[in-house]
Amino acid sequence: MKPEKTLPFRARNTEELIALLSAVATAILAVIIISMLYFGREIFVPIALAILLSFVLAPLVAKLQRIYVPRGIAVVGVVLLAFALIFATGGLLATQVTQLAEDLPRYQSTIRQKIQSFKDTQAGTGTLERASEMLKDLSKELDRPREAPAGRTTASSIFPNAPAQTPVPVEVRQPDPSALESLRDVVSPLVHPLATTGIIIIFVIFILLKREDLRNRLIRLAGSHDLQRTTAALDDAAGRLSRLFLTQLAVNGCFGVVIGLGLWIIGVPSPILWGILAAALRFVPYIGAIIAAAFPLALAVAVDPGWSMFFWTLALFVVVEPMVGHVIEPMVYGHSTGLSPVAVVVAATFWTALWGPIGLVLATPLTVCLVVLGRHVERLEFLDVMFGDRPALSPPEIFYQRMLAADPAEAAEKAEEFLKERSLGSYYDEVALKGLQLAQNDTARGALDGERLITVRDSVSELVSDLSEQDERPSSEPGTTTDPEASSAVEDVSETASAEHLPVVAKETLSADWQGEHPLLCVAGRTLIDEAAATMLAHLSSAHGLAAKVEPPEALSSTNIFRLDTTGVAMACLIYIDAAGPAHMRYSVRRLKRKLPKASIVLCCLDGNIDAAALEQLRVGAKADAAAASLSDAARLFIAAATGAEALDVVSKPDTPSTVAA
Repeated sequence: MKPEKTLPFRARNTEELIALLSAVATAILAVIIISMLYFGREIFVPIALAILLSFVLAPLVAKLQRIYVPRGIAVVGVVLLAFALIFATGGLLATQVTQLAEDLPRYQSTIRQKIQSFKDTQAGTGTLERASEMLKDLSKELDRPREAPAGRTTASSIFPNAPAQTPVPVEVRQPDPSALESLRDVVSPLVHPLATTGIIIIFVIFILLKREDLRNRLIRLAGSHDLQRTTAALDDAAGRLSRLFLTQLAVNGCFGVVIGLGLWIIGVPSPILWGILAAALRFVPYIGAIIAAAFPLALAVAVDPGWSMFFWTLALFVVVEPMVGHVIEPMVYGHSTGLSPVAVVVAATFWTALWGPIGLVLATPLTVCLVVLGRHVERLEFLDVMFGDRPALSPPEIFYQRMLAADPAEAAEKAEEFLKERSLGSYYDEVALKGLQLAQNDTARGALDGERLITVRDSVSELVSDLSEQDERPSSEPGTTTDPEASSAVEDVSETASAEHLPVVAKETLSADWQGEHPLLCVAGRTLIDEAAATMLAHLSSAHGLAAKVEPPEALSSTNIFRLDTTGVAMACLIYIDAAGPAHMRYSVRRLKRKLPKASIVLCCLDGNIDAAALEQLRVGAKADAAAASLSDAARLFIAAATGAEALDVVSKPDTPSTVAA
């Protein structure tokens, strides 16, 4: 007996040690990779630029190949054309900067006038003016020459009439540089940019020429055990990234054109420079447009004697940027680039710290590449979890976590977004009920104590109360849900057949037995989790016009069953999250039949793994009148019994493992 107790403990320690060593190895590997990126930035920056340019140019090369242009000619032609455009843009920028530098001295008088005007409005009236005068007096006092101490002989005391000696200025002149030195001074600043550009051109050409070979090597690194899946994933990732970068380039280019034209109409000098700068900086998330607006705003202050040019420039950016960001971009390629807002800020900080300003521009494209790889390569899935905009938890996990955290308000907010496109029954069956099944699993393995169970039960009750005003049917057309987590739940949850056609029953159509105040009794089977499910079933039934009340598991005990109020009850439903207690089900049904001899008893077993045959076996063993495997199916049975409408197809077909009626 003793070895049997110690062996699991040792095994657990071994697993924890292995997990710890794996985490340490991962951390060391991450440090090594980051160090390589930092110290090898002279090499990795051109490679990163080349990879991004290859994504942009690959569709153009593919189109030329479709019209039977040889790959080599297509690649070289597209690359040369792209860099010709880049060099032309750079030359235009240099011309604009030179012209602006020549014109800057003319704007000094305007700046002086505005500063003097600002001083005049504050002259002698503020604390700043008095502080300025005090600093001037202190400066004069510090500049005053120090007097000689008493008894010390100085040159001025011996020769009082001698002229004051002033220092003789000395000027050091360098010899005129030779022709070679002048050439070196001109060429040296250009060597590094030209070398980097040459490296980028070579890498782009080889990446486009050897695209399939590089893809195969990446497949080998990612894992070749499933070639079909890995190949499809990489092709899809490459296509998505190419479309994304091309679209971003087009949108940001149009943004720069609009800004340049607007500044030209306003009269801001060098509008072409600011338009190109705005297009480039807009690749920087969040702050790029702000940085792009700062330069023309400062120039407008310097150029215009008044303030009209400044406010017109400010209005231009305030109008154009939100329109592009919130109207055009969602129409063109969706609401976002696939990155979470926090990931965008973290990525910008990380890549800027590694590679400087060029890292800030490349932050979003590089992180998008990593996220796309994380979505398709299993070993890199953590990148999608860390930086992607998709929820890290599934909808049932989010629901369960909110219940554990005693935060039903947020869960209700997500549910309201979900209910814009799906029914209440779908939400309870596919999201909330699956979340409660997670809670039941934790309870079965002893991970939830009594206090946590009470928290979950109370949170579900509060959630149901918050959703009491919600209609059963969706309130709007598909595609109107904007919350990412709720949208994920809508995509994952399909409208089940049992939840699609449940009508809302009018009171006058109910049979005589169902005219009471609470004709439906929902009784929890064994646990507080069952009680939470019973609360949801009661709300779902009430949403369809059938008033229901909920009783806890203690209501079926031998001492409490006699005090159970069953006035006006036409049907009772026993709710179990799992099917692990058939004996308990049988005794509970027997007690309810004794208490309600004329009422029908429904066994609602909400175990997600139960099939139709197992459900029927449970119903027969418990001697219940009917059985259901979901909340929507149970509500379907209630509606059939309350209305007596045989025309309503409420009984599942034999091949559907959802509802079994006696």
